[in-house]
Amino acid sequence: MIDVSEPIETERLSLRPFTADDEQDMLEFESAPEVAQYLFNEPRTPEDNAEELAVRQKQSRISKEGDTLMLAIDIDGKAIGYVLLIWLSEQNKQGEFGYVLHPGYQGKGYASEAAVEMLRLGFESLGLHRIIGRCDPRNGASAKLMERLGMRKEAHFIESEIFKGEWGGELHYAMLAKEWRDSRWAS
Repeated sequence: MIDVSEPIETERLSLRPFTADDEQDMLEFESAPEVAQYLFNEPRTPEDNAEELAVRQKQSRISKEGDTLMLAIDIDGKAIGYVLLIWLSEQNKQGEFGYVLHPGYQGKGYASEAAVEMLRLGFESLGLHRIIGRCDPRNGASAKLMERLGMRKEAHFIESEIFKGEWGGELHYAMLAKEWRDSRWAS
């Protein structure tokens, strides 16, 4: 089980549960077309942003298969994105992680720094055997990030689903616990 009640501090970031005070910060990046471009949702309006924030505020723990941990990426009290970890299978010890970052903060290593901590939680706290990450093939920055983390590209699904009204694909990356233990980030 993972229960994040206190922020997880990294060198430059704080990963913490979302609060009601994050509504405006969240809207800044969630309403940006370039953020929603590769996500299943459209750019958020103030109304659906508030609804999504209410959901995220309840996602600060993982206690069973199917649970999602969603943490704000915080710099000096400002939410600039989020990271998530989903417990996909208890029996097979599988998880999935993801990340979204405000466009104004991209290219500075923040997403990598936050993603490492989600992998750490999955492997070292939850005891997962395998964690996957997925992205749209057009999202080269996300694919490169997963490769920098040491994840292996396992699949490129071509026109595998209807995505925002057109055929879209998906890249699948994965890392095993033994690969994590051999990485430079393992504790």
